[in-house]
Amino acid sequence: MTTSNVRILVVDDEPPIRKLLRVGLGTQGYAIDEAGNARAANERIRERPDLILLDLGLPDMAGHDLLRQWRDEGLDLPVVILSSRTDEAGIVKALELGADDYVTKPFGMNELVARIRVALRHRLQQQGEKPVFHTGDLSVDLVKRIVKVADREVRLSPKEYDILRLLVQHSGKVLTHQFLLDRVWGGSTDVQYLRVYVRQLRQKIERTPDQPQYITTETGVGYRLREAE
Repeated sequence: MTTSNVRILVVDDEPPIRKLLRVGLGTQGYAIDEAGNARAANERIRERPDLILLDLGLPDMAGHDLLRQWRDEGLDLPVVILSSRTDEAGIVKALELGADDYVTKPFGMNELVARIRVALRHRLQQQGEKPVFHTGDLSVDLVKRIVKVADREVRLSPKEYDILRLLVQHSGKVLTHQFLLDRVWGGSTDVQYLRVYVRQLRQKIERTPDQPQYITTETGVGYRLREAE
């Protein structure tokens, strides 16, 4: 799928934001539809865009409620949230409701395009995953369960590997604390355990654990693994 074939629906009640996205994404080759409220968004959805950019602060319906409605109705389009930088709880809630990713206002166009690209790629690759993941010096063989950094094999504990495997399967996307807790511990463990294991994992795969280049922290939300190369 090339950008010229990708249609994006922008759902935001602020005309300046819609214009910024229309012009900025248009120069990247994307076709843009617009909706200023939830009612107009539901009408535009019928035209089946490839991806939705959704602002959470709509005038006629909360963005979370609109997202919940879409997922309950089986709408399986990638949704990237547009949010204020201080609304960490709102971001987490949106991700748990089925949003694919988020950017915070004000955002850079390069950052937004990267999030769009990752969300589209993940939807296209849902039917299967590559057996070997590479980014920088890090490689993860999901079949043989072998992790290497610059050709040096790294020994991980079962929990460390489970965390890394989930991050690899969703590389480039943010995974919430609760998502990781549910998948690795069945949801019954305190988030502090997750932080401890991520810290141990960084000690093993990062060149500078205090300044990680692979597993980055999304403050108040979760963790993101650098996209595959």
